[in-house]
Amino acid sequence: MIRINENYTKLKASYLFSDIAKRVNAYVAANPDKPIIKLGIGDVTEPLPQVCVEALHAATDEMADRATFKGYGPEQGYAFLREAIAKHDYAARGCAIEADEIFVSDGSKCDCGNIQEIFGTDIRLAIPDPVYPVYVDTNVMAGRTGANVDGRYAGVTYLESTPDNGYVPSIPATGADLIYLCFPNNPTGAVATKAQLEAWVAYAKANQAIILFDSAYEAFIRDPEIPHSIYEIEGAREVAIEFRSFSKIAGFTGTRCAYTVVPKALQAFDSAGKAHSVHALWNRRHTTKFNGVAYPIQKAAAAIYTDAGQAQTKALCDFYLGNAKLIRDAMTSLGYSCIGGDNAPYIWINTGKDSWAFFDDLLNKAQVVCTPGAGFGKCGEGHVRISAFNSRANVETALARIAQALK
Repeated sequence: MIRINENYTKLKASYLFSDIAKRVNAYVAANPDKPIIKLGIGDVTEPLPQVCVEALHAATDEMADRATFKGYGPEQGYAFLREAIAKHDYAARGCAIEADEIFVSDGSKCDCGNIQEIFGTDIRLAIPDPVYPVYVDTNVMAGRTGANVDGRYAGVTYLESTPDNGYVPSIPATGADLIYLCFPNNPTGAVATKAQLEAWVAYAKANQAIILFDSAYEAFIRDPEIPHSIYEIEGAREVAIEFRSFSKIAGFTGTRCAYTVVPKALQAFDSAGKAHSVHALWNRRHTTKFNGVAYPIQKAAAAIYTDAGQAQTKALCDFYLGNAKLIRDAMTSLGYSCIGGDNAPYIWINTGKDSWAFFDDLLNKAQVVCTPGAGFGKCGEGHVRISAFNSRANVETALARIAQALK
């Protein structure tokens, strides 16, 4: 008889954002006359930059002409996009990343979830708490963890991010093989200094480990002292993979384009201790299971790197950071301790009460949707995440409602 992958049965009953959607839908059904404002899930609301729209139209026209039509493209991405990424995102910041070390994909969520397939199932994991759920859940699906006991999976070293450490996890006392880091952080909005990242690179080297560095929100960094890439740290090419996305910088959440950097210097080992190129392994996986991002989408992504594109995407990020400042200032004025919102589009609020209860308060009393911190891990309890991704008018209305509800 056909059997299931029983690791799936270890997962919590449903995904965090599915739980939120169910509660919101139930509220809307019961209160059709009370419009809600969503400041929960990190989806963008503003239109694509004009340069991207123009590039999409032009590329679509190319697809309508036999002379310029494109069929299957390179699975790793077209050279024009990979070269633009290497030049603007890495060389411009002094990072030695080559175009052929960049793999274009349809989203960082996919890459963060899929990358673990090329590593052994018996490796030691180090994952932050609170954390983007995909990091944990995909490793549970692969069989690297034990059962979930009291909100945590056996076999995972949890890197706690709390008020005491400024929500930046410390180096663990035990060894790990695969380390997940995300800065600017989702959900907390915290950022890591160069010294903190240097310590992680040194730890990875000492343990022959690999860091999976999720840098999807780097475009929101405004502090010139904060690294945008793990590759700004000396030696990181030998120990780190980096994930980036066009979803937030250019509003591609519905358009789908991202990329992963796997340096050729990166190695992992088989059971006999023989070294293998991680770049070659990921290339094999990528070409086997992925057929490339659509040509018009890649042309739209490449338009971001023009002078006009750089100006338009910065303006877009600045707009969301303006929302973030309003949210952080408003919640601080109500007496809550907050982090994020200055170099990230998320504000992490220490509520001092059960996070789902606070979520319900905002939904029922203010018709505002946030994200309960408990959904990101045990250390998220007592916190909520509010997203800056919405229109200015909606953010201002939501904050007025929140102020009234929480007085």
